Amino acid sequence: MTNPDYRQTLRKELRARRNALNTTQQEAASAWALRHLMKLPQFLRAQHVALYMAADGELNPQPIAHQLWKMGKQTYLPVLHPTREGELWFLEYTPETPLKPNRFGIPEPDHRQERKLPAKLLDVVLLPLVGFDRKGGRLGMGGGFYDRTFAFHKGKKTKPYLLGLAHACQEMESLEMADWDIPLFGVVSDKELIKVK
Repeated sequence: MTNPDYRQTLRKELRARRNALNTTQQEAASAWALRHLMKLPQFLRAQHVALYMAADGELNPQPIAHQLWKMGKQTYLPVLHPTREGELWFLEYTPETPLKPNRFGIPEPDHRQERKLPAKLLDVVLLPLVGFDRKGGRLGMGGGFYDRTFAFHKGKKTKPYLLGLAHACQEMESLEMADWDIPLFGVVSDKELIKVK
């Protein structure tokens, strides 16, 4: 069993670490993460890639989005599902996509737009995280949105290729995983690309 109090304490500590990074460090981290991703065959081959809008000191994937657009890839953002509580939809994201803050203050496309893609059809998903380990463990913000959305993925090695994006300072030696946690295929940080499977 995982200890919820320990997880909350850990989240607080790891969020403080990433929020301690200054703007220059944040921008450098995003640039290095993109360089590491450009060496990953799964990323280069992917046609449908989901990423996220950074908040609370998360590694910012905007340089990755710009690179994906240059490469002619279809890019998507997670949107809070309007009817299925705690799940995500993925809507197309282009440089022209209007965004508005959701209930957590995170910008997202309007869920009424037509260009949605089921989670199962994504090739690569770049996930935000609070903490990670080298065995595919991911500590999120605690809402379980990604775990519920990708529950179909549990124990499978099929697409989408789930890849965490993080600052190296968010690494933990080992994370205690709950039964519902969906493991990552790898993590891209500013320091390296860690492949798990």
